[in-house]
Amino acid sequence: MTVVGILHPGSMGAAIAAQAKKSGAEVVWCPAGRSSASSERARKYGLAPVDSLGTMAERADIILSICPPAHAVEVAAAVAAQPFAGVYVDGNAISPATMNRISSLFSHSRATVVDGSVIGSPPSASKSTRLYLAGQHEPLATVASVFIGSAVHVHRLPGPVGQASALKLSYSSYQKASRALAAVANALAAEHGVEKELHEIAQGRTTSYLAETAYFPKVAARAWRWAPEMEEVARALDEAGLPSELAMASADVMERWATLRDTPMTIEQALAALHAPADGGEASLESER
Repeated sequence: MTVVGILHPGSMGAAIAAQAKKSGAEVVWCPAGRSSASSERARKYGLAPVDSLGTMAERADIILSICPPAHAVEVAAAVAAQPFAGVYVDGNAISPATMNRISSLFSHSRATVVDGSVIGSPPSASKSTRLYLAGQHEPLATVASVFIGSAVHVHRLPGPVGQASALKLSYSSYQKASRALAAVANALAAEHGVEKELHEIAQGRTTSYLAETAYFPKVAARAWRWAPEMEEVARALDEAGLPSELAMASADVMERWATLRDTPMTIEQALAALHAPADGGEASLESER
């Protein structure tokens, strides 16, 4: 029987770990130092307690780390200090550089590190979750095997450790920021009593800007006049006592495209122009043509 250890089982981690039981795996957790809410989740999902992290490391074939990203390195270091020889899956929303740092913590151990990315809501009878994995082929197959037939749908990426983390943050950079920006936009509309009209305009769109990649060159070509518009948005937010930093950040993005005024370009050229020039100068398409 495969033994899966789950570290710090929050709502997502506990639900994912519970799905491993569908393939016959035993799932264990360590109650020491954890909250009553964690204990309740563990009971709800039928997770078996062990007396220490050391015991988990000795028994588990796979250890899943799904915790607040600020604690990912600390948690990994604690496991790396144990005699763990299985597969360590870091499923946290961390940067590729942080993921590589975590991988290096295990460089002198017998454990193998897998980079994981969780996309979606906690899995349940009515909801599925995507788990993207990157790293060595055999450990990826081991992890994937414990979720066969469950609500956790595993997608193996072809690249090295860091690729799953990059995917997670690429998605989060839009998904999380867009939610915050939508809230600020609604607050500004409410300040002036036009929220109903704002919603009517928004309901006319049925797709996500994240998927409308063909529009990027048009945005880049118009950025020279959109940047000042975003600065006006920031002023309006300031006047209403609302946070203006998101609008100013958008203006800063537009400024990176400002020299491309009304220039025809490909999607690849538009995205490349967002990178800060190595010499600190202005963005140009010349190197991309």
